[in-house]
Amino acid sequence: MAKDRLIYLPLGGAGEIGMNCYVYGYGAPGKERLIVVDLGVTFPDMDTTPGVDLIFPDIAWLEERKDRVDGIFITHAHEDHVGAVGHLWSRIGAPVYARAFTALHARRKMEEQGHNPDKVQTRQPWPETIQLGPFSVGFLPVSHSIPESSSMVIDTPEGRVIHTGDFKIDYAPGVGEAFDPDLWRSVAKDGVKALVCDSTNVFSKNEGRSESTVGPEITRFVSEQSGMVVATTFASNVARVRTLARAGVDAGRSVCLMGRAMRRMIEASTEAGVLQEFPPTISPDDAAQLPRGNVMLIVTGSQGERRAASAQLSRGKYMGLKLDEGDTFLFSSKTIPGNERGVIAVMNALSELGVDVQDDDDGRYHVSGHANRPDILAIHDIVKPQIVIPMHGEHRHLREHVKLAKAHGRTGVMAPNGTCISLSGNEPQVVEYVETGRSYLDGSVQIGAMDGVVRDRIRMALNGQVTVSVILDEDDNPLGEPWVDVMGLPETGRSGTALTEVMEADLDQALRRADDRTILDDDKLDDLLRRVARQTANQEIGRKPEVTVVVSRLS
Repeated sequence: MAKDRLIYLPLGGAGEIGMNCYVYGYGAPGKERLIVVDLGVTFPDMDTTPGVDLIFPDIAWLEERKDRVDGIFITHAHEDHVGAVGHLWSRIGAPVYARAFTALHARRKMEEQGHNPDKVQTRQPWPETIQLGPFSVGFLPVSHSIPESSSMVIDTPEGRVIHTGDFKIDYAPGVGEAFDPDLWRSVAKDGVKALVCDSTNVFSKNEGRSESTVGPEITRFVSEQSGMVVATTFASNVARVRTLARAGVDAGRSVCLMGRAMRRMIEASTEAGVLQEFPPTISPDDAAQLPRGNVMLIVTGSQGERRAASAQLSRGKYMGLKLDEGDTFLFSSKTIPGNERGVIAVMNALSELGVDVQDDDDGRYHVSGHANRPDILAIHDIVKPQIVIPMHGEHRHLREHVKLAKAHGRTGVMAPNGTCISLSGNEPQVVEYVETGRSYLDGSVQIGAMDGVVRDRIRMALNGQVTVSVILDEDDNPLGEPWVDVMGLPETGRSGTALTEVMEADLDQALRRADDRTILDDDKLDDLLRRVARQTANQEIGRKPEVTVVVSRLS
């Protein structure tokens, strides 16, 4: 009889930043009872995923074993941890557990996708635990850039695992719980089998700074400005939003929140009781009636999102408000890698309006919500785990984290997405590689990465599109010449004649030279016309477009 084992399997978030999804299992090989930690999204870009709305982890492996999944635990309310709950829950069907603030967001996401929000259960923090099969799981408070963030304490027959989730060591976060080293030591005192640990800032060698350190700097900055002040940050960082709002009030300004995500996050924080003493705000209509020097806007769009308030203001008027020369725009945020182009575009558009743009100034107006290298080492020393498993980071972050653990005498294990690790016994072992990837929300439909939709869209964007139409009469003779429609291609080529005319002439000649076997076989005719259209385009414009052939036969 096979011996029971404890396994860890990341399906998203290990080898990338975003789309977090981690699986823990215990039992006989192939029969383990399973729990899931986080079910998040990542966001598309026009280069690799044009037209896509959201990107999810591929949970096919989980779906095939849904009868063994006992629960889904959400560490906190950032989109890369909770954003896929509504979209993917029906494929797993297990109850969802979260703390109050996170549960509000998870329930809303379930409702938006037509699922019963009561499937999300609110749980209290440690020492409360939930018993699910072989697992006893508790939410261990930790500081991060959103309220009620939690690490997961997972007790198993093989020992205790601590899954940090996103964390930093902050003793004065402003909103949310401060890091409590004594609590963490008490949780770790009887031994920890494995610490599955955030790796995001492993290359940042300075100690992490507290959220409380940015308040005075932001207050000073806002008070020095004369025109309208606009500030953007992550909507989920409610401590920062409150800091910005207080800075505006202290400078004698009325504060206006703009952007649905910003307003929704503040409302949810207030409803959950994690945000107190938020300054009063005014509507955009009221803000438009005040002198510019008496107004401060706090807006969404710190990552250059095209539809967010920041980008819309940079393009002109938004909700009746318009920026002008002498106004100031503060980015109280760090640009996430991959978003640089969008952020710089917004900054330049603001500059063209005569607006002074201020970035985070190397941390003066922003601090990270993730542990830097010294804080990662500090958590290692507090927990004293037998094994360190890096997660939440690109491959280079995971590898550096393993090296860091080993340099300080601990066992570090590389486990990027799809790597199933057995934590049983004294030495962790890779026992399986699971095929992982991503799936897409494209409009209202979920599609797989291998479906070819995104690939075809990229090819059309790169190469252009040609549609060739042909009508054949009852005797399979061409009824007139073929005609073409082109998209995304130059109108004329090397010959100086319209591309469509040259292509139609070449297609007509090819059609009239074709033998009966080709004319009577749709596949062969399709192949001939596609090949001729691509050859002509290549000769005329040096590009081989995507070609669709439509043959209509009159019978």
